[in-house]
Amino acid sequence: MRGSGRDPVKRLKTGKGRTASSTRWLTRQLNDPYVKQAKADGYRSRAAYKLAELDERFSLLKGVKRVVDLGIAPGGWSQIVRQHAPAAKVVGIDLLPTDPIEGVTIFQMDFMADEAPAALEGALDGPPDLILSDMAANTVGHKATDHLRTMGLVETAVDFAINTLATDGAFVAKVFAGGTDAELLGLLKKNFRVVKHAKPPASRKGSSEWYVIAQGFKGRQES
Repeated sequence: MRGSGRDPVKRLKTGKGRTASSTRWLTRQLNDPYVKQAKADGYRSRAAYKLAELDERFSLLKGVKRVVDLGIAPGGWSQIVRQHAPAAKVVGIDLLPTDPIEGVTIFQMDFMADEAPAALEGALDGPPDLILSDMAANTVGHKATDHLRTMGLVETAVDFAINTLATDGAFVAKVFAGGTDAELLGLLKKNFRVVKHAKPPASRKGSSEWYVIAQGFKGRQES
């Protein structure tokens, strides 16, 4: 990522009605070089660089034909997919509204809804070879509860990947400090040839987020 990082630190006065935590968040945004670079490069969020950096390390987007973006809003990851694999069909889903992205089918719905998997599969002309998940549950401020809520989303995404991916496909999901729990990690290792954890440079140093990268899907196995 470009950017000198030498810009003077901008300080935000605490506005009327603004909490101290929201003031800290806004100040961090104003001084974040990734946020500034995202605006300069036309990306919708700094998160775009996370996928770009993961792709640089793991070659996730090389030769992909069909991609599912779980938790697509605001669209930064799909922008990177379209840039690196312009011929790929891309479908995304999120509870939040997402402005249209050329070449991307977007569903505004809950991924946990029963009809969501069929909607995503129906938007593609075959099984996806890459499933991306940047989903995280809305936080309630209790670390253990927030972790469990997000891991519930990850578990659902893993189940979707195992039942949907093309053979040799890949799966990427956001997890948090401590990584993927043992049972889920075992499930991934059973179904993928390579499973690793990574923290891309674009993840804030103070953030507890990590990503699990599973590559070489072995295909649906007989029960």
